[in-house]
Amino acid sequence: ILLVILHFIMKKIYNFSIILSFVGLWVTSIFSGNTEIILGFFLIFSFGILHGSNDLLLIHTFSNIPSRLMFLKILGLYIAIILLAVMLFYFIPSIALILFVLFSAFHFGEQHWESKQLNISSTLSQFFYFFYGLLVLQILFVLNADDVILTIASITTYSIPETLISTILNLNIIVLLVLSVVIYRKSENFRNSVALETFYLLIFCIIFKVSTLIWGFTIYFILWHSIPSLYDQIKFIYGDYTKQNCLNYFRNAFPYWLVSIIGIIVVYNIIKDERIVNAILFSFIAAITFPHALVMSNMFSKYKKRT
Repeated sequence: ILLVILHFIMKKIYNFSIILSFVGLWVTSIFSGNTEIILGFFLIFSFGILHGSNDLLLIHTFSNIPSRLMFLKILGLYIAIILLAVMLFYFIPSIALILFVLFSAFHFGEQHWESKQLNISSTLSQFFYFFYGLLVLQILFVLNADDVILTIASITTYSIPETLISTILNLNIIVLLVLSVVIYRKSENFRNSVALETFYLLIFCIIFKVSTLIWGFTIYFILWHSIPSLYDQIKFIYGDYTKQNCLNYFRNAFPYWLVSIIGIIVVYNIIKDERIVNAILFSFIAAITFPHALVMSNMFSKYKKRT
């Protein structure tokens, strides 16, 4: 039933994203903040991790590495990245957190804009992807500044001033406006989508303002990032998006998703030190984000060459 619903949503992704986003806001009027956090993490560790669970299949699709050798190499790389992320978040959490935000910003921007076919230089598009994704995250941070400051303090032990968050947002808006003017002159597709994309940003502002930090991030991450990413991945791997291909994708991704969930549950229950738990949770998400962002960039590059 869930796959049928998801298949139906993917046919009109952004239309349903708008509707479901406001359904998500309705949820905030029913449940308490703690319930929102639990539900948010549930969705992040379900759909969120699922959309990054098929990296192995994506790499196999655009590489000539034999399956068994590829599996061992990629498995070893993922384990190494997880260990490195854990060490970074525990020993140098401030650096790890900055890297996590920067990688996430580019990944979010690339996923959102790559399908728009802006037809501009690779360098210009990559700068634009990064600053657009960073803008979305900064809007979330500014509108939930108190929660962000507490979260950063719990991970890094540093308390950052609220003015720093708003200052970085203002600087980013200036850079993004300059980039937008340049792209507006070069890309007809960008000119045609400016009004709609501005409307989307307005929706994000409403969502982030009304929701808690975790719930606002969850709505964006699941509805505006993970589901569109699933759609793009299925089309790239199987050549077209159909209900059967959607089912095939989930069958391939499920074992890796299940191992990931079991692993994080076991670690969470074994470790009682709150600081270590925070490091494990964020390093786990970061360990998914870092390699997944690289794989998706490679996928989009291969897709351009294919088409």
